[in-house]
Amino acid sequence: MMRTRPLKVALLGCGVVGSEVARIMTTHADDLAARIGAPVELAGVAVRRPSKVREGIDPALVTTDATALVKRGDIDVVVEVIGGIEPARTLITTAFEHGASVVSANKALLAQDGAALHAAADEADKDLYYEAAVAGAIPLIRPLRESLAGDKINRVMGIVNGTTNFILDKMDSTGAGYQEALDEATALGYAEADPTADVEGFDAAAKAAILAGIAFHSRVRLDDVYREGMTEVTAADFASAKNMGCTIKLLAICERAADGGSVTARVHPAMIPLTHPLASVRGAYNAVFVESDAAGQLMFYGPGAGGSPTASAVLGDLVAVCRNRLAGATGPGESAYAALPVSPMGEVVTRYHISLDVADKPGVLAQVATVFAEHGVSIDTVRQQGKDGEASLVVVTHRASDASLNGTVEALRNLDTVRGVASIMRVEGE
Repeated sequence: MMRTRPLKVALLGCGVVGSEVARIMTTHADDLAARIGAPVELAGVAVRRPSKVREGIDPALVTTDATALVKRGDIDVVVEVIGGIEPARTLITTAFEHGASVVSANKALLAQDGAALHAAADEADKDLYYEAAVAGAIPLIRPLRESLAGDKINRVMGIVNGTTNFILDKMDSTGAGYQEALDEATALGYAEADPTADVEGFDAAAKAAILAGIAFHSRVRLDDVYREGMTEVTAADFASAKNMGCTIKLLAICERAADGGSVTARVHPAMIPLTHPLASVRGAYNAVFVESDAAGQLMFYGPGAGGSPTASAVLGDLVAVCRNRLAGATGPGESAYAALPVSPMGEVVTRYHISLDVADKPGVLAQVATVFAEHGVSIDTVRQQGKDGEASLVVVTHRASDASLNGTVEALRNLDTVRGVASIMRVEGE
């Protein structure tokens, strides 16, 4: 039997995502009520600019006093889509203190203060759900937190930022340079006027922290994630990648150490074989590849941003939280029992592609090979081209630690025959 008294929802933020959440709540009201077991009612919308016309939203629901809205004793669920650290953090904790559960899409806040927010939710015996914080519409958080709860996840690797994937895909498919591809992404609305958070990897790093924490049952904060942007990727790097049967993606990689005693989380550009499923992810789409003991290899794929896709994830959480509310229960909270430490980037082991500008004369290759050997880095392949006294030397290593590779590169820079290090890129997915 359906309960007639509605569950009341407070919406914090009514931008691209928030307006879609409100629209779907209105247009799909009957279906949502049937799925939940009670009607859901939009009880208030907190915004910064109340004079703006918001189609489909009763102006009487609009307020600039978000604090008063979340303090209302009749609010069942607060949906936070304003982003940023403050006032979102204070509003969420205030919502818990006044009896509401929370659905959030705030990746930056969750990556920085997820443990504190979960503690506040636990103390209040309320839900904190955040499927929309990572990879937009793609169901990812719940499969990791619930569907794979009985499995051991060893690696999560993915494309979790649509802007960067669009730019790199355009560079790969057309031969465009970075700036040209960025300009097209901006013109099409895929890139913000200030794309720093995307192209420098900050957005992906926040998502990596969330994914690593869930996958490895350990607390991983944004500061634990190694981050490297993609602004230095060139058309020459793509040419080298194609020679290796690879393409280049900005990847978020979360791994359990081979001995199981620690984890790593990192974001950086990487060459990936064309045979890997992530290599075929085009345009602004996202995809995440998960490797676990029992389930094996899984891939989650779909639109990773935008109003409607992100709102879909928010509404999925809203349904789950409302169901819990009716049942007098809460869903899964933070699982950090493993408490695995996060290893520094220097301990990460992977393959490397290094392009050197060298003098075109006898003995150069021998000198370079000696430096690699002295630092314990084994060479897989070498390709050399040269004319008029100058040459390029491309070295692909076997697996080596980041620290040993950095030592090798510093020693190479000291060789008289090495004019410069043109590029260094990790090779993943093999």
